[in-house]
Amino acid sequence: MSKEKKLYPREKYLSAIRPFYQDTEMIKVFTGVRRCGKSSLLLLIQKELKEKGVADTNILYVNLDKRPYIGIKTSDALERIIDEGFADADGVKYLFIDEVQNVKDFETSLNAYREDGDYSIFITGSNSYLLSGELVTKLTGRYLEVKMSTLTFDEYIDMKRFLGKAVNPSITEELRSYILEGGFPYALNYDGLSEKRFYVQSVVDEIFNKDVKGNKKIRKKRLFDLVMQFVVNNFGCTISVDNIVNHLKEVMHENVSKETVYNYITQLENLRIISKCDRFDLKSKKSLKGGEKYYLSDLSFYFLHNTDNRIPYGPVLENIVYQYARSIGYEVSVGKVGKLEVDFVMRTPSLDYSYVQVAMYILTDISTEEREYRSLEAIKDNYPKYLLTLDSLIQKRNGIIHANLAEFIRDGKTF
Repeated sequence: MSKEKKLYPREKYLSAIRPFYQDTEMIKVFTGVRRCGKSSLLLLIQKELKEKGVADTNILYVNLDKRPYIGIKTSDALERIIDEGFADADGVKYLFIDEVQNVKDFETSLNAYREDGDYSIFITGSNSYLLSGELVTKLTGRYLEVKMSTLTFDEYIDMKRFLGKAVNPSITEELRSYILEGGFPYALNYDGLSEKRFYVQSVVDEIFNKDVKGNKKIRKKRLFDLVMQFVVNNFGCTISVDNIVNHLKEVMHENVSKETVYNYITQLENLRIISKCDRFDLKSKKSLKGGEKYYLSDLSFYFLHNTDNRIPYGPVLENIVYQYARSIGYEVSVGKVGKLEVDFVMRTPSLDYSYVQVAMYILTDISTEEREYRSLEAIKDNYPKYLLTLDSLIQKRNGIIHANLAEFIRDGKTF
């Protein structure tokens, strides 16, 4: 492990994985867009294990993107490194591998160590390779996936304090900074917006150089880029494959099949650049096909392509709420209530529901207030209903919880 590097503790993910530190049956797989903090989380887990008394000889960290392991490309070579690294270990061995997809046929080797019964295995890697290929096939039911995101708004504020950075006393201005800067953790080491965006651009370039160019399922890179631009520029809107095919044909003069567009959207999801939010019918309690929305893993993907700093607050605020809810364990869908729509249906693992409407302001005029409350009031069950806005004054109406969005997330509240 490296010198005492100051690492911000991502407690949401640490608390989720702690019960499985000693689990030798399940391989722990960390996924998320590049540079969202997966490697740092592995280091934090190692630190906690050592604090609990696990000996150094029982912990092996192999980062296949860095020296001295960058030349390890075969499973035989990886196994030699693992066997040598644990030569003096006694008891449960804790194996951490970063960028595991760099090794050919790594799945077979990892499964063999798992079956030995005394290895607790933690891995990260390129998402497009990890969970869309042999790992899923060979290890079905034998791995746990921890889906990581870039910093949510509450983590953004907390990490700034952790690093000794100034936090604006105005929560609204702090939210604006978060929107424009994005949530890539390392970007907080820079002070200026231009430096932060320069760093994020390097992250995007890395995604394309490492994940897109080498992806055999993306044959036409320029076409993939056009599909990505369309989805990114229309995040938070209802999108269909037909929309994209028609746009490419009529505006870009590109003929493309529905199958190709669908494949490229799937690859964008595998790369964790976007996340699909399905539509959910509140009467039948079933997911509906068609009319999905897509949200961004980080808002900086949008602002890199739109540099005038104009903020489309509607989809931006939805994106912030969506990513926050996902980070605290909720499944999130778009809700259909007859002919009306509610922005989000939140579902817990225990199948409890809550409903969330997101708006910028509602107290500007009575028609805006009526529109935002209408969908929530049309839901007749007794699950909690929330209206999140940027209003400083709070409305009370029909048991619906009206809250300031920025304060709600900053304070780590649940739905």
